[in-house]
Amino acid sequence: MIAQTREAQLAQTFVALADTLVNDYDMVDVLQTLVEQSSRILEAADAGLLLPNASGDLEVVASTSERSHLVSLLQLRADEGPCVDAYETGSVVSVDDIASSAARWPTFAESAASVGYRALYAIPMRFRDDVIGSLNLFSDRAGPLPANDLTIARALTDIATISPIQERALRDANIARDQLQRALDSRVLIEQAKGVLSHSEQVDMDEAFRLLRHRARSSGRRLSVVAQEVIDSAASH
Repeated sequence: MIAQTREAQLAQTFVALADTLVNDYDMVDVLQTLVEQSSRILEAADAGLLLPNASGDLEVVASTSERSHLVSLLQLRADEGPCVDAYETGSVVSVDDIASSAARWPTFAESAASVGYRALYAIPMRFRDDVIGSLNLFSDRAGPLPANDLTIARALTDIATISPIQERALRDANIARDQLQRALDSRVLIEQAKGVLSHSEQVDMDEAFRLLRHRARSSGRRLSVVAQEVIDSAASH
């Protein structure tokens, strides 16, 4: 019954996220929903998510409580802790017993223990070969994260990657649209220039295009530039 309930929660989470990923979506709100669902589905005490800012420095983007937000902030300020390591190494970092991690991460161990956390699992957010952040699960109980839970955590982390990647894609799409429009505008010029050459050189349109392309390549210029030159030359006569 628990597995069915968890499966239903996962399905609802995926559907909810798919519904929110539109052009005007609020990425912070989407990620906040995700950490809340991750905490609920995996029965973690809390969850948080770190992403790099424009300067490449990690920041807390979403968290389920003030204590998880505080522990994450302290890790970032001290530049130490499992959340930072997961981002820097691209590997899952599991801290089954925070009390035993003081030698490795003194600031993290002290701050996490002071607010009652006993374990933490940091899962890197990956997009192909890039690590773009980390999803972090805080537990009030010591012990390893069960294998099934880790699989689910990885799936949720993959979903978490969608929002920032989608935002980046939208920015890239704006660039792509500009490039596409320039290409379309250039094609209009090229078609006009083909017509001019076809008439002036008494050749068909295919040969006119080959002539135009040869002029562009032999002079090291863009087709659109040569096309505009042909059109301007014809207009001046």
